[in-house]
Amino acid sequence: MFRTALARLERAEEPTSEHRELQVRLLVSLGAAEAEVTSTDAGLAHLETAQRLRDQLPDSKAVRELGLLVTGQRAVVLMRGGRFAESLAVYEAVVPGIEAEFDDARRTLVLMLSNQAIVRMSLNKPDAAQADLERALALAQENGHTRLEGKIRQNLGHNAQLIGDVPLALSSYEQAARILVTESPGSIPLIRLDQARALLSAGLADEAARHLDEALPELRANGAVQYVAEAEVARAAAALLEGDFALARKSASAARRRFLRRGNRTWAEIAGLARLRAEAQQVLSDRTGRSTARLPAELVAVAERLAALGLRDEAAVGRLLAVRLLIRRKEIAEAALALKKVPSPSATTPVDHRMLLRLCRAELAVAEERPRSALAQARAGLRELGTIRDRMGGLDLLCGTAVHGEELGKLAMRLVLRRARRNATGARRMFAWLERTRAQAYRYEPLPVIEDPVLAKHINEMRNVQRSIQRARLEGDSVKALEQRYAVLQGEASRLGWYTSKWGRPRPVATPDEVVAALDDRVLVSLVPHNSQLYSLVVDRGTFRLLKLGPLDDIVETATQLHADLDALAPDHLPPLMAETVSGSARRRAEKLDALISASLVKTLDDRELVIVPIGQLYAMPWGALPSLRGHPVTIAPSATAWITAKRPAEEGPVLLAGGPGVPGAVGEVSKLRSVYPDAKLIDGDAATSATVLTALDGTRLAHVVAHGAHEPANALFSRIELVDGPLFAHETTRLANPPERVVLAACELAMSHIRPGEEALGFAGTLLASGSRTVIGAVARVGDRAAADTMADLHRRLAVGTSPALALAEAVAVDPMRRPFVCLGGG
Repeated sequence: MFRTALARLERAEEPTSEHRELQVRLLVSLGAAEAEVTSTDAGLAHLETAQRLRDQLPDSKAVRELGLLVTGQRAVVLMRGGRFAESLAVYEAVVPGIEAEFDDARRTLVLMLSNQAIVRMSLNKPDAAQADLERALALAQENGHTRLEGKIRQNLGHNAQLIGDVPLALSSYEQAARILVTESPGSIPLIRLDQARALLSAGLADEAARHLDEALPELRANGAVQYVAEAEVARAAAALLEGDFALARKSASAARRRFLRRGNRTWAEIAGLARLRAEAQQVLSDRTGRSTARLPAELVAVAERLAALGLRDEAAVGRLLAVRLLIRRKEIAEAALALKKVPSPSATTPVDHRMLLRLCRAELAVAEERPRSALAQARAGLRELGTIRDRMGGLDLLCGTAVHGEELGKLAMRLVLRRARRNATGARRMFAWLERTRAQAYRYEPLPVIEDPVLAKHINEMRNVQRSIQRARLEGDSVKALEQRYAVLQGEASRLGWYTSKWGRPRPVATPDEVVAALDDRVLVSLVPHNSQLYSLVVDRGTFRLLKLGPLDDIVETATQLHADLDALAPDHLPPLMAETVSGSARRRAEKLDALISASLVKTLDDRELVIVPIGQLYAMPWGALPSLRGHPVTIAPSATAWITAKRPAEEGPVLLAGGPGVPGAVGEVSKLRSVYPDAKLIDGDAATSATVLTALDGTRLAHVVAHGAHEPANALFSRIELVDGPLFAHETTRLANPPERVVLAACELAMSHIRPGEEALGFAGTLLASGSRTVIGAVARVGDRAAADTMADLHRRLAVGTSPALALAEAVAVDPMRRPFVCLGGG
């Protein structure tokens, strides 16, 4: 359209000054468009033509304004082309002129200040950028420029992300989205791109990938080549965190080609680094000895080009990856020399870059046989990561940051494990490191929740949609549209949950002495994977010892098969022949796991309680099904620190008995428990709504909930219990000021967990524990209604006379361990 307009102007027989002014404006707009869809140089060429035409016009206020317009657009094109230093020089020259000359100075000044801030961010000048943005925001609000306000809030998110404040960044992006969804709907895919980048810095690769997969088709449809390529670089980073090296290389390579076609050298080098990073990470994770001969040199070369472009942090990453590859090749002197050329982190260096530097220093120290220095680097890195984690908002963000310290933690564990094999002192030291790497989300004391009405609205609508889905399925109607709406709402609720309320105040990691004192006569077993083997670190009456159990893959596979057997065995009316066959299979697998994991340990236990800190793959283990542990009190905890926190003295409070719909005998089950707890509050039938049950949970000493449940592996905070008006989500329980002391979930799979990096387990039960509940009893597999009711009756008879939850459950499960796959989580 711009070209058509210019062609018509060219056909004018006697062009006037107005014709020439309009021609300049069209060339400015065409230059902006060409820069986006073709190349930076193509856009600048149109702007140079516009400048020549403008210089031929007689001087006037309008012509001076036109000159500032051409210059301002040149600054934008240079910025979009990654030529930040040139762009900033142009902005700093043009902004004073705009204040002095423009009739519409307010609006144009807002635009220029906002863009100048973006350039300053790109040059790592967050304080100056913040000043620009705050001035621009005030002007936009004062003059009613709502659309520009949305853009400025988006840029405030960029600046918050630059200084590492991920919750503030996500909050700013969401505020921008609320404005721009009506003022500029085409901007929403860009906000999703920005949110994805923030999530990547918090380690949430799967959530970032979903945002990018949602944004990319719209960006492609809009022909926004630069943004498409930027999104592909981010998608490569998400794939890399997920271990999908092929997708990472493919996305980064596609992005690099787009940038090269546009002539954007800066971003082309960034994409090139992303591709090389994927190759390097694949080599470093590959135990087959794949050749690394060319990669270190390529990484150093791209690092030098990035440094020449002023991209200090990206250049450091290139050199650091080269260092890791040189160490792998045993070229230690070369690695040490390369590491010396890496600059120290700046205030705006991203957390993953900081952890990579710590990892390189530690790996070099190991190669040079300086294990103490290596451990010092690991300790400092994890402490630094902890400081960053403490600033995070929602529980998801808090857990996700662990991914950035995963390799550093593994390196430390390899070093201390060698000594732990030799003596008790080494084992004790290893235990301290285990707690340092594992005690994360569950060591936070939850803070009072700041209610967000928009989040509450989304969750209520999700509840209604989920209820509609259930009704439609019963009536045989299509649920596709409803499921799509539910997915959209869940995504929006997740985004709000990341920042609406800071999760909690960190408690210190428990020391070995504190753990020994708290255990008293109990035994704690912390499981540790290493070199394809599973180990257990046992803490028993003040002693620490490391035991080798068996092949990790074999144990995990057998546990998975046992879990499948128990699911198959769950229905109440299983045909006898099938029940006998499945039971036999389950027994054999339980006996195999028993021999590998618990049999040797139990010989020394007597009747003492066992506290197990599992690895991620074994969180769903039905421990009561293992023969040696039948009838034995077992408590599952995410870390010793979390267990100590959950062992605090019990508080007084009422008992709640709640029964949801659709469970045969649910109403009868909770009513029968009134004989055990005569003063309990009973909620069942039509009264068992989500709001009523959630309110009743607050401040209870013991809550028993019998209802259908569902674990949501894609987003564990939306695991749910089905009630009369729809689901009660795990997310909602985080709003409780006084979470229930003990919770019994008589529903299928609600002790299941989604395992995040660092072995952090999230799910309905896990969310209750992280929110402050002391003990949660739930099922890790499917349970028949009759088996669940019988287990609960046995359990509560024992709890009511003062038996500890761990022992009460062990005795209840021992009656029929294969059909009662319940576990005791938390404090026992």
